[in-house]
Amino acid sequence: MRYSYYPGCTLKTKAKVFEDTTLQTARALGLEFAEVEEWQCCGALYPLNTEEVFPLLSPVRSLAQARAAGCTKLVTLCAGCYNVFRRTNRTMRSDAEVRGKINGYLEEDYRGQVDVVHYLEILKNDVGFAELAEKVSRRLEGRKIAPYYGCLLLKPRNEMDFDDVENPTIFEDFLRALGANVVEYPYRTECCGSYLSMANEEVAATAVGRILTSAFKNGAEALVVACPLCKYNLEEYQKGFREAAGSPAAGIPVLYFTELLAEALDVREQDGQ
Repeated sequence: MRYSYYPGCTLKTKAKVFEDTTLQTARALGLEFAEVEEWQCCGALYPLNTEEVFPLLSPVRSLAQARAAGCTKLVTLCAGCYNVFRRTNRTMRSDAEVRGKINGYLEEDYRGQVDVVHYLEILKNDVGFAELAEKVSRRLEGRKIAPYYGCLLLKPRNEMDFDDVENPTIFEDFLRALGANVVEYPYRTECCGSYLSMANEEVAATAVGRILTSAFKNGAEALVVACPLCKYNLEEYQKGFREAAGSPAAGIPVLYFTELLAEALDVREQDGQ
């Protein structure tokens, strides 16, 4: 199957391994990801000011390009990009006034004809977790992995429709398809502090501490994420825990879900990495 693909800024820099393992695994699964030409930053956050439409121009431009390329789905990886594109697309479908302003500025006629999907949704709905499990050549038996959703994949509830906000299962089902042991813990959907890490480090550190300690106490050997910012926070604030003698949460690896997928499909070794 062929999809338009929006990488976003971080996957071309700090989170290059996220993109690399995504493209490797997509090829192994027979999926074609065609990168949107001349894409721009999505803005990272969906604007709260409903009268301000200019922040939506960039994501709409990419969505219109996907439609022009003949693709019915645009796939994203970063949870932040997914949140912005999903909510923007919903606005273009439902708000005629905003749609008119944006299309007038861009000289487009985009009305939400493209579906915004996350790679996890493709693995679940287009590939199928049962089919994925059959393609796994290196099952992650005995690996105790804790899924971490964070905020942006799931919320706002009435706009994202990614999974059940209170009890999501897509990450867990994905990990089971790879053969891993899923670690259940109560903080998998709690905020990691997000952008507060730049404004209030203490708040972010406290949030990360709860997540890491909870995962560790429930037996996690690693956390798996879909958000570069979550990964940064979960790793950065472990430094403080390492300095605290006897901290139980120190040193828990944080991995993108595609890294585990690449390992299970045995494609990173095939690509010489």
